[in-house]
Amino acid sequence: MGRNDTHCRDRNAMWPGGSERVSISHSCFYVWNPNRQQKSCQGRLIPGRSFAKVRFMELYERWLDTCAENRGAWAIREEATGKSWTFGEIDEAVRKLPRLKMGRPVPAAVEDGAMAFVVRTLQAWRDGAALVPMERDLDGVDDSEEVPEGIVHIKTTSGSTGEPRRVYFEARQLVADCEQIWETMGLQRTAPNLAVISMAHSYGFSNLVLPMLLKGMPMLALSDPLPGTLRRAFSEVGKVTLPAVPAMWRAWHQAGILPLADISCAITAGAPMPLDLENSIFDCAGLKVHNFYGSSECGGIAYDSTDAPRESTEVAGRAMKGVALKIGDDGCLQVQSAAVARCYDADIDSLSCGVFKTTDLARLKDGIVYLEGRLTDTIHVAGRKVSPQVIEAALLRCPGVRHCVVFGVASSDSTRVEEIVACVNMDDGMSPEALQTEIGNKLPSWQVPRRWWKTSQVLPDERGKLPRALWRERFLGVTVH
Repeated sequence: MGRNDTHCRDRNAMWPGGSERVSISHSCFYVWNPNRQQKSCQGRLIPGRSFAKVRFMELYERWLDTCAENRGAWAIREEATGKSWTFGEIDEAVRKLPRLKMGRPVPAAVEDGAMAFVVRTLQAWRDGAALVPMERDLDGVDDSEEVPEGIVHIKTTSGSTGEPRRVYFEARQLVADCEQIWETMGLQRTAPNLAVISMAHSYGFSNLVLPMLLKGMPMLALSDPLPGTLRRAFSEVGKVTLPAVPAMWRAWHQAGILPLADISCAITAGAPMPLDLENSIFDCAGLKVHNFYGSSECGGIAYDSTDAPRESTEVAGRAMKGVALKIGDDGCLQVQSAAVARCYDADIDSLSCGVFKTTDLARLKDGIVYLEGRLTDTIHVAGRKVSPQVIEAALLRCPGVRHCVVFGVASSDSTRVEEIVACVNMDDGMSPEALQTEIGNKLPSWQVPRRWWKTSQVLPDERGKLPRALWRERFLGVTVH
């Protein structure tokens, strides 16, 4: 069936589970309830309208088009279970599911498997619920909570810049994010995605789930990112697209499996890829790993589409198609695109009218985005401003350093304001003293960390990040106790 399927035929129906009258016109619902009050993004109640136009079925309609074009083709394979589903089989599974409450949040948990996650996504799209992707449905989602009108997707930020926040998206914003990624990266249905990153995170949902449901790009979901698992996937699928994070690329490179793969598009995001790793992969495997820079609040921002390794870790790439960039008065990058979220769950002015104001210090030169650290991460040392990213980049160039995170803590000397701390995961034979000497040959003395913590616990999280706020808290907890 096409767009006028059984889910869209009843154009003046009572929605199951509620008293609102629903009039359906293609991808718009006109909701009538004279007693209803609407919630703003900040949770404030505002007067309702007699008929509220809610355009949320655009995503489901696009899925129906995708399914019609690819009904008999495989869509999902789960490496862990060995099961495979076609687009048509996914569609049939969704049609058997009961209705969800319109305008209420519903969870989709990665731990339930790729097929279950995708079916839950489509169920939410069909019924006008607000999808909340998550790793595990431990605490559930309060389905009595009302989300702002027209919201179909709720992301949770990583919290790398502080308190995690919920971000609200309309259907059109997810569609725009998918279109920008598809066009900018040149993705193809003939090169299926290998799913090694989490579908619950913004990066994974945008690069794995949306291209499959809106563009018909198949996905092989792997149980883990271990080299042996990847090697089997390479032989099974042939040409692939592989979005990952730097820590995964390093493990695969060290295992020597990349020269064996037919990777149509290699992507890295979540954290900066060290230049030595990028160059080594290129030299040994002939593979260019493309840097992808984005944010939960707006999807893709910039992409390095060049064929050769970057010359600096500051290079994020050029603006994604459909994205306009400028530098604000505070020196931070501002993003304008149709994919920018509507709002946060709190009154924060960094999201407004299709513009997202990042806290990433940047400069634009000849159309290329250069990232110079975060405004909120800046360390103040004796009247100088220090970027922790500069120090981390220097540390990662030192032999034996696996991972590191740098931040500032209050100094006992008020004239210094802060001290620089480096938490480093390094080889057993290395010492902080030796590393301090080596880094002193690479950086000015005022950028060399005074305090060091050698620990094997410094590892990127499942998003590929090392949140400074978290590691600052851990460091202070260790030094206090």
